[in-house]
Amino acid sequence: MFPLRHTSAYNKEIALEEVKQMSAKTIASRILDTKKIPYTLHEYEWNEETLDAVTVAGKVGIPPEQVFKTLVLRGDKTGVLMACIPGHQEVDLKTLAAVSGNKKVEMVPLKEIQTLTGYIRGGVAPLGVKKPYPLYIDASVERLDPVSISAGRRGLQIFLKGLDLAAATGAALATIGR
Repeated sequence: MFPLRHTSAYNKEIALEEVKQMSAKTIASRILDTKKIPYTLHEYEWNEETLDAVTVAGKVGIPPEQVFKTLVLRGDKTGVLMACIPGHQEVDLKTLAAVSGNKKVEMVPLKEIQTLTGYIRGGVAPLGVKKPYPLYIDASVERLDPVSISAGRRGLQIFLKGLDLAAATGAALATIGR
């Protein structure tokens, strides 16, 4: 445990919260730290049956259009790619195929997600993936502040500016949600 230098009970409480925040860091949040991009971490209770983005939005207190889910797909020409879309939408497969240089894209089977990304279902972040795959983010992200993404584990979300997410990931922006 870190030594607490503060003397008041209030300051000790703040210091303990800082220690808790440090222990909650994930690869995705450390990448943002390295890039000096401001963000906040938000924990929530999760369960296996309700890992969808709309439920997460309710638990972290923001509208579903601000919670972006990260999807893993495979294109017929380019192979694996990733997409981030608002939680209340579905990915437009035809549009994503066109912008990614494919004729067709389809969702990767659930059993392949962890092998490909290093993350498990309900905790896939667009940052810190095992291998750098092309990433496409719905263009609506540009006007959102905050936007919420998985921090790389279930029960933990990162809030940051939409433009900062785009910059941190180097993603291509396109209208891929519907």
